[in-house]
Amino acid sequence: MKFAEGMGLQIACWFEENESGAQLHRPELFRLLNVAMPGDIILVEQVDRISRLNTDDWEKLKYLIGHKGLKVVSLDLPTSYQFMSRTDEFTERMLAALNSMMLDMLAAVARKDYEDRRRRQAQGVQKAKQEGKYKGRPVNKILHQKIEGLLMEKKSYSQIENLIGCSRHTISKVSKLMKIVQ
Repeated sequence: MKFAEGMGLQIACWFEENESGAQLHRPELFRLLNVAMPGDIILVEQVDRISRLNTDDWEKLKYLIGHKGLKVVSLDLPTSYQFMSRTDEFTERMLAALNSMMLDMLAAVARKDYEDRRRRQAQGVQKAKQEGKYKGRPVNKILHQKIEGLLMEKKSYSQIENLIGCSRHTISKVSKLMKIVQ
């Protein structure tokens, strides 16, 4: 907010994404892309918030952003700040090319970091399992009780998803456990 004010710009909309930056299909990202107008600036805190995608998805997102005529400005990428001030066409094109290259490089680094962390986590889980220390994520007993109650009320999976915000997988798991107990 202070950054935009310091640059003399007004923030028109806020979008807070809760989905993984490694997934292209994120509700808030696509809501942003739907409401944005040509020439708008997408201001992000860090490049990796939009760029932990695999190569194909990163190219699709870049196409969508470019096709809409949007600009990406990231607080951690000073070369992107040039989009906030008007310059001559030559300078703008040169800086746009430089910024595009920097975004691509940072996207590749962000993806590699994401994959490295996932690999190290999987190695840690595997080692813990071998040592008999891995227990997995503990069951959310309160959530399971709510799901059980709604299943007993004959609510559909979709209704349960909407009512308590859990996944179909969790509902299915609880349903199977209920059948075993009966």
